[in-house]
Amino acid sequence: MTAIALGADHAGFLLKEDLKAWLRGRGHEVVDVGTHSTDSVDYPDYARLVAEAVTAGRAGRGVLVCGTGIGMAIAANKVPGIRAAACGDAHTARMSREHNDANVLALGARNTPLDTAIAAVEAWLEATFLGGRHARRLEKVAGLERASRGEHADAEAR
Repeated sequence: MTAIALGADHAGFLLKEDLKAWLRGRGHEVVDVGTHSTDSVDYPDYARLVAEAVTAGRAGRGVLVCGTGIGMAIAANKVPGIRAAACGDAHTARMSREHNDANVLALGARNTPLDTAIAAVEAWLEATFLGGRHARRLEKVAGLERASRGEHADAEAR
């Protein structure tokens, strides 16, 4: 099994700890980048750590937890190569993998009960990217990313 990078801010700390135990109980290696308490921290710091663990290959995928999942997803998506999706249920988590090849899942501790979060993570880990028309669309997304860095984007992706 591939390693899963796991990070949270103070609002997501308790759910992160529950997810860590669940993931380890299913045989996953977990790279816990923090935070390690409920003391107030800044979510972009942990989004960056998880995103960099994924892009550097120290983890195959990442899971982030903050109050809503939104801030973590926004911050993680600033790292080139990351496709983070804020999801609140198993269906959207599965679709984020099948259609968008999301490599980071962001969850909201304040709006996602533990059983729902576990179901979302499980569906996300079990799902695979479908390719086909979705691959064409993801190439266009990658073109946007290249263009934002000043790199040449394919004419079709513009």
